[in-house]
Amino acid sequence: MNSEALLQTESVERLKSIVRGMEEEKGRKITACVITFGCQMNARDSEKLSGILSEAGFELSEDEASDFVIYNTCTVRDNANQRVYGRLGALYAMKKKHPDKKIALCGCMMQEPSVIEKIKKSYSFVDLIFGTHNIYRFASLLCRMYEEGSMVVEIWDKAETIVEDLPIVRKYPFKSGVNIMFGCDNFCSYCIVPYVRGRERSREPKDILREIEVLAADGVKEVMLLGQNVNSYGKGLDVPVSFSELLSMVSEIEGIERIRFMTSHPKDLSDDLIRVMRDTPKVCRHLHLPLQSGSTKLLEVMNRRYTKDQYLELALRIREAIPDLAITTDIIVGFPGETDEDIEDTLEVIRRVKFDNAFTFIYSPRTGTPAASMEQVPDKLTKERFDRLLKLVQDTAREAVSKYEGQVMDALVEEINEHDPSLLTGRLSNNTIVHFPGEPSLIGQIVPVELRECKGFYYLGEIVI
Repeated sequence: MNSEALLQTESVERLKSIVRGMEEEKGRKITACVITFGCQMNARDSEKLSGILSEAGFELSEDEASDFVIYNTCTVRDNANQRVYGRLGALYAMKKKHPDKKIALCGCMMQEPSVIEKIKKSYSFVDLIFGTHNIYRFASLLCRMYEEGSMVVEIWDKAETIVEDLPIVRKYPFKSGVNIMFGCDNFCSYCIVPYVRGRERSREPKDILREIEVLAADGVKEVMLLGQNVNSYGKGLDVPVSFSELLSMVSEIEGIERIRFMTSHPKDLSDDLIRVMRDTPKVCRHLHLPLQSGSTKLLEVMNRRYTKDQYLELALRIREAIPDLAITTDIIVGFPGETDEDIEDTLEVIRRVKFDNAFTFIYSPRTGTPAASMEQVPDKLTKERFDRLLKLVQDTAREAVSKYEGQVMDALVEEINEHDPSLLTGRLSNNTIVHFPGEPSLIGQIVPVELRECKGFYYLGEIVI
């Protein structure tokens, strides 16, 4: 155990004593609520936050009326920031009634200096603020917060180290995200991630494999390997290991039945990775391959480092190599300088690739990125283009998903359907959702399901006995 890990272990013990003191004073358990905004990376970070809180003796809750509330924030788009500010207003009302309530903020949004200044000025009731690089110091920061009794702010410009073996409370007992790397070196002109998550740092393969082996022993059937650009995994290691090699290593772990990963950058997707995906049954038949734009002109301004033709060639080559693979993507509408011709290029890529789904976003300027200072497209024009693009995406995705109707496919049963408790909700290898009658005891199992009726983006089905 390195010195930083030892310090955090000691901090957890100190925090336990603080929590016990509060329990004695209040005559009950001290509750904590972790709210997550954003991506799978944030969701995994929140599991670490929950693990530390649980280890220290807090009772985890989903109620924001808890004694301690932490927002793990996202800042990819401005509306994510506005949601946090809105929620803070509600917390302030609670804190006025219960002054000993503690409120913390962490995550990507906190890495923006302008955000910190705004919180200090307008939301001074917040007790703790930290960023993305020092999440592993959560226990020691909590100790400071409770002991000092004033706002604690600790934001680092860069990561000092990767700390392994933090306690974790998983949302699902049967599946888990696993960080394989942190940060991003791509600096797309619209994206704030490299500024708030830092430069790429890959975890050692032995640490990743050890974590997954522990998860498998604990009953996890499916893992999702997480990184801002998993295809560039391993470049900074003393002994370089490619992502395709790591994928093959993970597939050898007994007990793991499914492997997913997120996210792939088209410029780094290798022939070796296509081969491993094709030849490894445990690798799920789903690839998320962000396009962002079908215009070569815009792709250059975005600093994506591939052209429309290069993306098309790659996507169609993958389609040919792995015909049953679902390909999903991200697309931005309204990027600075966008013209009708640029949108037509994007629509052509959608028609030719026939994405199984696409997450379409209206461009959101992020302060500090190159694109924020470029001339913006009028909102009315962006909205018209967005509607055109969204309709085509929905039509092609519906066609792509419907081709499975009548087939029997394996589904990992994830939960009781939130709208109809007589149904279970499962996820196919290709990431399509299917709802079907079944007993809750099946949750966490992989079962064969006949896909009876396509409902556009999901299926209704029946378990095949």
